[in-house]
Amino acid sequence: MKQPVWNYEQHQHAIDPGDETTVNLRAYLDRMPDEKVQQYRPDWTDEQVVNWCGDFRDDGVLFLICTERDVEVPEFRKELEQSIAYRKQAETVTER
Repeated sequence: MKQPVWNYEQHQHAIDPGDETTVNLRAYLDRMPDEKVQQYRPDWTDEQVVNWCGDFRDDGVLFLICTERDVEVPEFRKELEQSIAYRKQAETVTER
């Protein structure tokens, strides 16, 4: 798998560096194909987000390995939306 031009996982998160689970979530989002990420809509219901992502368990928790805690839809959305903003910024910088 080709490494993307962005690296949200290791980006300097001054406001909230997060814990091990947050870092794993950010790595998960880094590897999500850009074509898929561009389909995301912030106005979707939680159920639509779960269906779109495809990696949530039946109990509404994202299936991530090696995590200390559960990631539910609100946290997933927050990190995803920040990841999208980061990708846009990273792409702008690489175009210069």
